[in-house]
Amino acid sequence: MANQRKIRFGAIIHGVGGNISGWRHPQVKTDQSVSLEFYKQQAQKAEEGKFDLVFIADGLYINEKSIPHFLNRFEPITILSALATVTSNIGLVGTLSTSYSEPFTVARQIASLDQISGGRAGWNVVTTPLESTALNFSKTIEDHPSHSLRYRIAEEYLEVAKGLWDSWDDDAFVGDKENDRFFDPTKLHTLNHKGEFFSVAGPLNVGRSKQGQPVIFQAGASDSGKRLAAKDADAIFVGPGTLKEAQAFYKDVKQRAAQFGRNPDEIVVLPGISPIIGDTEEEAEQKYQELANLVTIERALNYLGRYFDHHEFSQYPLDEAFPEIGDIGDNSFRSTTVRIKQEAKEKNLTLRQVALRESTPRTDFIGTPEKIANLVQEWFEQHGADGFIIGVSVPKTLEDFVDKVVPILQQRGLYREDYEASTLRGNLGLPFKQSRYVKEKV
Repeated sequence: MANQRKIRFGAIIHGVGGNISGWRHPQVKTDQSVSLEFYKQQAQKAEEGKFDLVFIADGLYINEKSIPHFLNRFEPITILSALATVTSNIGLVGTLSTSYSEPFTVARQIASLDQISGGRAGWNVVTTPLESTALNFSKTIEDHPSHSLRYRIAEEYLEVAKGLWDSWDDDAFVGDKENDRFFDPTKLHTLNHKGEFFSVAGPLNVGRSKQGQPVIFQAGASDSGKRLAAKDADAIFVGPGTLKEAQAFYKDVKQRAAQFGRNPDEIVVLPGISPIIGDTEEEAEQKYQELANLVTIERALNYLGRYFDHHEFSQYPLDEAFPEIGDIGDNSFRSTTVRIKQEAKEKNLTLRQVALRESTPRTDFIGTPEKIANLVQEWFEQHGADGFIIGVSVPKTLEDFVDKVVPILQQRGLYREDYEASTLRGNLGLPFKQSRYVKEKV
């Protein structure tokens, strides 16, 4: 039983929530949602539920049509460092871009978070799809890298970051006062990386992680994204809509990992879900309808446009077929734009239907605690997931999940009663990450 596969859970925390109009819900306190106290309460609730991690998303460009939680939010490493001081076991995963940052800086930030938290840090690697982001970094939209180029950059970026995290052996800092030896020089390694995109000497001025290296998350669902995940990631945050889609993704990425010579069991697949939980089916349905009714068609069109380079969908007739817009958006959110266009064509959906579906997606994860637990178990046992990232769709989602769904899964022996390790990597069931220099000596 000790080696029995267990479900993993993460909680995504983002202020007023992920729905474009969820902030209008009467139970949402908009003046308190972007506060340390709120994030602390959510992180501690997730830790009470023995979750593996909390997850902080991010974006680097906004306009007046952006989702509310994008408009006012914390920078990930800053808030996670604060949360490290008010939690003890839960992992802390933040999003940072490989297209609009430097690998030495990011490696140092994540390593510092890892030291502050005692080995609980993770990095969600994103390539930043939105072209307008370039305008905030002294560049033009034309300077924004193409989809394939962003992933080539990301691959080298990760190579540099991982190399920097191995700058010091685990026992390099000896602290020998008598012999005036703060560190052992033979256990310091200088990277001296010179590649296609980066030139980084190193070494990193942060000691090695308690977990070997921070945990790498990846969230791309395109072919390039899956390749990067299979090659370099420890965990994958993905968003398939059905069990069949989840199973196909799961099988694909695990097979790719094996082709890279990796153990497929050492890459954790975590679909994102936003469950809506009621003590009865009727109560859960009522909660969903309350949320859906908060979204106006104008907001829904704005939300849809976000995936298509902020394309202005209001110019088209609402109740006619989804418009032919060519490849707009395919350099940004490619896997999402392809899916939307394909579904619209296959199901003969109007623009209004597509916009409302995307703004308040209807999933199977709406119902009683027993129903949600059954679905989680089914996806897990049918190899559609190793666990889930729980998003807040309506107020008290996390509280309902921890208080009502988690106990059912614990009773079934599918979910932990307590933390098994003191590091994020350990709690995810992943082995300690040995330094490349140790491997060379063996």
